[in-house]
Amino acid sequence: MRGFVFGTALVFACCGNAAADDGLRKSETETVVVTAPSMDYRLGAGDKIRVTVYNETDLSGEFQIDGTGYVRLPLVGQVKATGRTAHQLESDVGSALSEGYLKNPRVSIEVTAYRPFYIIGQVNRPGQYAYASNMSALDAIGMAGGFTEHAVESTVHIRHEGDDRTYDVKPDATAMIRPGDVVTVDQTLFWDFAQVLSPASSTASMAYVFRP
Repeated sequence: MRGFVFGTALVFACCGNAAADDGLRKSETETVVVTAPSMDYRLGAGDKIRVTVYNETDLSGEFQIDGTGYVRLPLVGQVKATGRTAHQLESDVGSALSEGYLKNPRVSIEVTAYRPFYIIGQVNRPGQYAYASNMSALDAIGMAGGFTEHAVESTVHIRHEGDDRTYDVKPDATAMIRPGDVVTVDQTLFWDFAQVLSPASSTASMAYVFRP
């Protein structure tokens, strides 16, 4: 029984430390404004684009960038799209069309649907979600059903696609996310400790019940 009581006391002690730690993390969180997609937005697999070749309706239409990073267009075939801005891709497609197909082609490209983002950790419905323009971290958490009761609500982590860095941000309307982002919501230290101590507490209880 003493082992069980000790384990329970240790959990509550950890709770106090976890609360202090969570407060410390909150005070040390750097305010990072993650901007929404802009003119410099880099295309990626899963994005849908509308290609308009002026006076050439047969060459125009909506296309999706495939998993290899290419978009397949009429007449010119596959064109590398991943990592290019819409303006750069306009130039690439225009150059391809001018090589024996059209004279001075005018090409316009716009993104019609962005690739999805991902939210994992302590939310009620983690998973993949469709990105909407000007989406914030707060919007993302709402789409995923909100925080669980075990979540750290003061800070979330955002990692951009192709970026090794992770940004710690406050989950409010000022922290914008981008297509392809991974948003992670941590579990509080109290629940971390509770999970670690739970098997030990159960073992102590069983030993007390079945002791000779």
